[in-house]
Parts: sequence; C-alpha cells; structure tokens
Amino acid sequence: MAISMTEAAANHVRRSLTGRGKGDGIRLGVRTTGCSGLAYVLEFVDEAGSEDKVFENHGVKVIIDPKSLVYLDGTELDFVKEGLNEGFKFNNPNVRGECGCGESFNI
Repeated sequence: MAISMTEAAANHVRRSLTGRGKGDGIRLGVRTTGCSGLAYVLEFVDEAGSEDKVFENHGVKVIIDPKSLVYLDGTELDFVKEGLNEGFKFNNPNVRGECGCGESFNI
C-alpha cells in the first residue's frame, strides 16, 4: 500500500508547515459525507499516532489512518493551479464515481 505526492504538492505543504511554525506533516483521510458517500480530509499533523501509516515524498510526510488507507491506496496527491484557482487534486485509482459538484466520491 502506498500514497504518493507530487513535487508541487510537497512544496505547497512545506510552505504551509513553515508558515504555521510547526508540524510533522499532513494527514490525508476520508470521511462519510456528500451525495456520493466519501470526501477527502486534509489537516496538519503535529505528531503521528502509533497506528498511522507514514509515507514520505520529496521530504514531506503524508500521514494516513488505517481505516482511510483502504480507500486511498495508490492515491497521488497533487497541487494544481488552473486560472485563478489553485488547490489539491486527488488522483485516486480506487474511485468508481463522483458527485456532480466534485465534492464527494464512491468506491
């Protein structure tokens, strides 16, 4: 099982952690919500838990809880700029469908 992060995403997370002044990495998880069932959750992590899985890419740690890893295995986290908008993009090979607004997905 693996999670990867592009260099653009790692640079963005690194800048955010530096601006925050602390943090061990970023947590990627899923929660039940939306019209398709699941949504991505991102948050800063000051210290990984004992059961967390840690993946390091470009010097940045992505921390996943065991329950979310089942849904996220093989996911690549990217950071993209499209016109005036910028944000994280989740390239998740497990996704079978997404809602019309793009906020939730199902597996």
